[in-house]
Amino acid sequence: MDILIWVLIATVLNSLLGFIGIFTLWLKEDLLNRLLLCFVAFSAGALLGGAFFHLFPESLERVSSMNAFGFGIIGFLLFLVIEGFFHWHHCRRCEVHPFSYIMLIGDAIHNLIDGLVIAAGFFASVSLGVITTLMIVFHEAPQELGLFGSLVYAGHEKRKALLYSFLAQSTCILGGVIGYFISSLIENVVPFLIAFAAGGFLYISASDLVPEVHKAYKGSAKRSFCSLGFLIIGILFMLGIRFLGG
Repeated sequence: MDILIWVLIATVLNSLLGFIGIFTLWLKEDLLNRLLLCFVAFSAGALLGGAFFHLFPESLERVSSMNAFGFGIIGFLLFLVIEGFFHWHHCRRCEVHPFSYIMLIGDAIHNLIDGLVIAAGFFASVSLGVITTLMIVFHEAPQELGLFGSLVYAGHEKRKALLYSFLAQSTCILGGVIGYFISSLIENVVPFLIAFAAGGFLYISASDLVPEVHKAYKGSAKRSFCSLGFLIIGILFMLGIRFLGG
């Protein structure tokens, strides 16, 4: 199958996460929060495992360690700057309606970058493309739920909130197409994009997801061990894929 087809399938499926907020309509808030925190802990582990067991090793096979880790640091710092500028950090209590549009812009840019990363993954190999897509889905799912809740809280109707969330998420498709043509014209850029993605995923896991779980479970030893368990499961999940893939 042509790489572009793989990229389009992956980015379209990722864009459908914009509608994930619809599941909140049938779940009680307490149950939803508990499930969400378990998933966030798993996602944090999956992103850590994916970065260290898949993305960095793939990049190191093609470029020097200086280049691989250098671009990893660049990815880490760029995600820090983007998050600081647009403040997409799981804002669930936004008091001003106009701020919701800033959140959407930040999310759209974030998803555009995700599309670039997905394309680079498939150019390296189909298996790495699938793994990269899974990593993005893992961290996007809880984030999109948070975005949907923020939009509703900011005053948007639920239908409009779902639509806006999907539109912001669909920029991933545009990023995938751009990434495909960049990677096909300059194939040597792929290992650098992969290292860049690894750094970005490390930032999301260490600075976004893990603190979110820690804050929610602070003061409860039982819940802390539970979240640690899901984090380890996420790491082992990616390690298992590494062994199965050879």
